[in-house]
Amino acid sequence: MHERVLVADDDTNITDVCRRYLEREGYLVITAKDGLEALELWRSQTPSLIVLDLMMPYKNGWEVCNEIRQSEDIPIVMLTARGEEQDRLMGLTMGADDYLTKPFSPRELVLRVKAILRRMRSVQAKPVSASEHTITFEGLTIDVAKRIVEAGGQIIDLTVTEFEMLYLLASHPDQAFSRNQILSKIWDFSYEGDTTTVTVHIRRLREKIEPLPSNPKYIKTVWGIGYKFASDGNS
Repeated sequence: MHERVLVADDDTNITDVCRRYLEREGYLVITAKDGLEALELWRSQTPSLIVLDLMMPYKNGWEVCNEIRQSEDIPIVMLTARGEEQDRLMGLTMGADDYLTKPFSPRELVLRVKAILRRMRSVQAKPVSASEHTITFEGLTIDVAKRIVEAGGQIIDLTVTEFEMLYLLASHPDQAFSRNQILSKIWDFSYEGDTTTVTVHIRRLREKIEPLPSNPKYIKTVWGIGYKFASDGNS
């Protein structure tokens, strides 16, 4: 069964190019010209991934992303204007899994889409052994098979990328990962963006799972290197 990708952008030149390149790779592509249409197609067509421009009529990309994130962790790739770092940070902070800056290479978009969807398929198909079925720390439980995270007695909603990042760190307690290592392992190809995306995803994870995000218990910063998951309280 072909995977469906929704491309939402008010520039028809961009949606046409994205459609051509993604269809060559076997994806079914649907397009939206504004935020309202994007939401309608998301609800009715159940795409596997959304490519979402930030600046669109009626509802912008931030509003669309925020509404989708209220009920689903579908992968979202944001399209932002070149040099607008604040836009990229805002998009990631609101739950985007990745971003591309305009003008972008359609081949690069295809690589990003393929990497994210391949990661989703591999996680869904991967058999989970009894020993790694559940990872438990004091106050935190990660059910790997069901992809459910519980922190402080509450079920935590994580995006696909957030779950994968948490699983990577928690399954290697006390091992320090550089930001570039995290990019390579999570994005699964040579990532040419900056490491800001890792920093923002770590911040979001801390806000969701840490009792006190400003003084994290689980995800520690390793100065000059990157991050690690502290094993203190491992049960």
